[in-house]
Amino acid sequence: MRVIAGKAKGRRLASVPGEGTRPITDRTKESLFNILAGEVEDARVLDLFAGTGSVGIEALSRGAREVWFVEREWKALQVIRANLQTTGFTGQARAIRQDVFKFIRRAAGRERFDIIYVAPPQYMGLWAKALQELDELDLLESGGVVIAQIHPKEYAELALKTLHLEDQRRYGSTILCFYRQ
Repeated sequence: MRVIAGKAKGRRLASVPGEGTRPITDRTKESLFNILAGEVEDARVLDLFAGTGSVGIEALSRGAREVWFVEREWKALQVIRANLQTTGFTGQARAIRQDVFKFIRRAAGRERFDIIYVAPPQYMGLWAKALQELDELDLLESGGVVIAQIHPKEYAELALKTLHLEDQRRYGSTILCFYRQ
Protein backbone atom coordinates (compact mmCIF):
# COMPACT_ATOMS: atom_id res chain seq x y z
CA MET A 1 0.00 0.00 0.00
CA ARG A 2 1.34 3.41 -0.96
CA VAL A 3 0.45 7.06 -1.47
CA ILE A 4 -0.43 7.43 -5.16
CA ALA A 5 -0.05 11.15 -5.84
CA GLY A 6 0.78 14.54 -4.36
CA LYS A 7 3.31 15.65 -1.77
CA ALA A 8 3.88 12.16 -0.32
CA LYS A 9 3.69 10.28 -3.64
CA GLY A 10 5.34 6.86 -3.52
CA ARG A 11 5.62 6.66 0.28
CA ARG A 12 4.82 3.17 1.54
CA LEU A 13 2.15 2.89 4.23
CA ALA A 14 2.09 0.33 7.02
CA SER A 15 -0.92 -1.96 7.33
CA VAL A 16 -2.75 -3.26 10.38
CA PRO A 17 -1.49 -6.67 11.50
CA GLY A 18 -4.09 -9.44 11.54
CA GLU A 19 -7.65 -9.21 10.31
CA GLY A 20 -10.39 -6.66 10.71
CA THR A 21 -9.40 -3.97 8.22
CA ARG A 22 -9.75 -4.15 4.46
CA PRO A 23 -7.46 -1.63 2.83
CA ILE A 24 -8.66 0.02 -0.34
CA THR A 25 -6.78 -1.11 -3.44
CA ASP A 26 -4.54 1.39 -5.23
CA ARG A 27 -6.76 1.15 -8.32
CA THR A 28 -9.92 1.97 -6.37
CA LYS A 29 -8.20 4.76 -4.42
CA GLU A 30 -6.85 6.32 -7.62
CA SER A 31 -10.33 6.17 -9.20
CA LEU A 32 -11.88 7.72 -6.08
CA PHE A 33 -9.53 10.69 -6.18
CA ASN A 34 -9.96 11.10 -9.95
CA ILE A 35 -13.71 11.39 -9.34
CA LEU A 36 -13.24 13.88 -6.48
CA ALA A 37 -10.65 15.84 -8.52
CA GLY A 38 -10.81 19.52 -7.45
CA GLU A 39 -12.90 18.87 -4.33
CA VAL A 40 -9.91 17.67 -2.27
CA GLU A 41 -7.78 20.84 -2.38
CA ASP A 42 -8.17 22.73 0.94
CA ALA A 43 -10.96 20.38 2.11
CA ARG A 44 -11.71 19.24 5.64
CA VAL A 45 -11.98 15.46 5.45
CA LEU A 46 -13.46 12.96 7.91
CA ASP A 47 -12.24 9.36 7.53
CA LEU A 48 -14.63 7.11 9.49
CA PHE A 49 -13.64 3.50 10.29
CA ALA A 50 -10.22 4.77 9.16
CA GLY A 51 -8.28 1.47 9.31
CA THR A 52 -4.76 2.28 8.10
CA GLY A 53 -5.64 5.87 7.23
CA SER A 54 -4.79 5.33 3.58
CA VAL A 55 -7.70 7.38 2.16
CA GLY A 56 -7.25 10.33 4.51
CA ILE A 57 -3.49 10.37 3.96
CA GLU A 58 -4.03 10.34 0.20
CA ALA A 59 -6.35 13.35 0.66
CA LEU A 60 -3.65 15.18 2.64
CA SER A 61 -1.07 14.35 0.00
CA ARG A 62 -3.38 15.84 -2.64
CA GLY A 63 -3.88 19.11 -0.77
CA ALA A 64 -6.60 18.58 1.85
CA ARG A 65 -6.30 21.17 4.62
CA GLU A 66 -7.10 18.77 7.46
CA VAL A 67 -8.18 15.16 8.01
CA TRP A 68 -9.77 13.64 11.09
CA PHE A 69 -9.34 9.86 11.38
CA VAL A 70 -11.86 8.03 13.58
CA GLU A 71 -11.01 4.45 14.47
CA ARG A 72 -12.04 2.31 17.44
CA GLU A 73 -9.27 -0.30 17.26
CA TRP A 74 -6.05 0.56 19.10
CA LYS A 75 -3.70 -1.28 16.69
CA ALA A 76 -5.23 0.48 13.70
CA LEU A 77 -4.91 3.87 15.40
CA GLN A 78 -1.23 3.20 16.05
CA VAL A 79 -0.75 2.37 12.36
CA ILE A 80 -2.54 5.60 11.35
CA ARG A 81 -0.24 7.61 13.60
CA ALA A 82 2.85 5.84 12.19
CA ASN A 83 1.65 6.45 8.63
CA LEU A 84 1.08 10.13 9.39
CA GLN A 85 4.65 10.39 10.70
CA THR A 86 6.03 8.57 7.65
CA THR A 87 4.27 11.00 5.32
CA GLY A 88 4.89 14.13 7.41
CA PHE A 89 1.20 15.00 7.87
CA THR A 90 0.85 14.79 11.67
CA GLY A 91 0.29 18.56 11.92
CA GLN A 92 -2.73 18.43 9.61
CA ALA A 93 -4.42 15.41 11.18
CA ARG A 94 -6.33 14.28 14.23
CA ALA A 95 -6.36 10.55 15.00
CA ILE A 96 -9.26 9.83 17.33
CA ARG A 97 -9.85 6.52 19.09
CA GLN A 98 -13.59 6.34 19.45
CA ASP A 99 -16.66 4.48 18.28
CA VAL A 100 -17.75 6.10 15.01
CA PHE A 101 -21.36 6.51 16.10
CA LYS A 102 -20.41 8.19 19.38
CA PHE A 103 -18.11 10.49 17.43
CA ILE A 104 -20.87 11.45 14.95
CA ARG A 105 -23.30 12.28 17.78
CA ARG A 106 -20.70 14.32 19.71
CA ALA A 107 -19.44 16.20 16.66
CA ALA A 108 -22.93 17.06 15.36
CA GLY A 109 -23.55 20.78 15.51
CA ARG A 110 -19.88 21.50 16.27
CA GLU A 111 -17.91 20.18 13.30
CA ARG A 112 -18.45 20.26 9.53
CA PHE A 113 -16.55 18.44 6.79
CA ASP A 114 -16.32 18.78 3.02
CA ILE A 115 -15.66 15.08 2.41
CA ILE A 116 -16.73 12.21 4.65
CA TYR A 117 -15.39 8.74 3.85
CA VAL A 118 -17.14 5.71 5.38
CA ALA A 119 -15.41 2.30 5.08
CA PRO A 120 -16.64 0.04 7.89
CA PRO A 121 -16.10 -3.70 8.41
CA GLN A 122 -18.16 -5.69 5.93
CA TYR A 123 -21.49 -7.47 6.37
CA MET A 124 -22.53 -5.75 9.60
CA GLY A 125 -24.80 -3.04 8.17
CA LEU A 126 -22.53 -0.38 9.66
CA TRP A 127 -22.29 1.59 6.41
CA ALA A 128 -26.07 2.02 6.31
CA LYS A 129 -26.23 2.96 9.99
CA ALA A 130 -23.44 5.51 9.49
CA LEU A 131 -25.19 7.04 6.46
CA GLN A 132 -28.46 7.30 8.39
CA GLU A 133 -26.69 9.01 11.30
CA LEU A 134 -24.88 11.42 8.96
CA ASP A 135 -28.18 12.13 7.18
CA GLU A 136 -29.91 12.93 10.46
CA LEU A 137 -27.12 14.78 12.27
CA ASP A 138 -25.50 16.53 9.31
CA LEU A 139 -21.77 17.01 9.67
CA LEU A 140 -21.49 17.73 5.95
CA GLU A 141 -20.68 21.17 4.58
CA SER A 142 -23.01 22.52 1.91
CA GLY A 143 -21.87 21.06 -1.41
CA GLY A 144 -19.91 18.31 0.35
CA VAL A 145 -19.91 14.59 -0.35
CA VAL A 146 -20.21 11.40 1.69
CA ILE A 147 -18.59 8.32 0.15
CA ALA A 148 -19.35 4.79 1.36
CA GLN A 149 -16.96 1.94 0.49
CA ILE A 150 -18.84 -1.36 0.63
CA HIS A 151 -18.98 -4.85 -0.84
CA PRO A 152 -21.55 -5.16 -3.68
CA LYS A 153 -23.60 -7.71 -1.71
CA GLU A 154 -24.08 -5.15 1.07
CA TYR A 155 -25.64 -2.46 -1.09
CA ALA A 156 -29.26 -1.53 -0.46
CA GLU A 157 -31.22 1.62 -1.17
CA LEU A 158 -31.52 3.75 1.93
CA ALA A 159 -34.43 5.93 2.96
CA LEU A 160 -32.51 9.14 3.64
CA LYS A 161 -34.01 12.60 4.16
CA THR A 162 -31.24 14.98 3.13
CA LEU A 163 -28.63 12.83 1.38
CA HIS A 164 -29.23 11.26 -2.03
CA LEU A 165 -27.19 8.77 -4.02
CA GLU A 166 -25.55 10.76 -6.79
CA ASP A 167 -23.19 8.17 -8.24
CA GLN A 168 -22.03 4.60 -7.72
CA ARG A 169 -18.89 2.94 -9.09
CA ARG A 170 -17.84 -0.69 -8.88
CA TYR A 171 -14.22 -1.85 -8.76
CA GLY A 172 -14.07 -5.63 -8.40
CA SER A 173 -15.41 -6.50 -4.95
CA THR A 174 -15.79 -2.85 -3.91
CA ILE A 175 -18.53 -0.32 -4.59
CA LEU A 176 -18.06 3.37 -3.93
CA CYS A 177 -21.37 5.16 -3.31
CA PHE A 178 -21.37 8.97 -3.52
CA TYR A 179 -24.06 10.82 -1.55
CA ARG A 180 -24.79 14.55 -1.61
CA GLN A 181 -27.39 16.80 -0.04
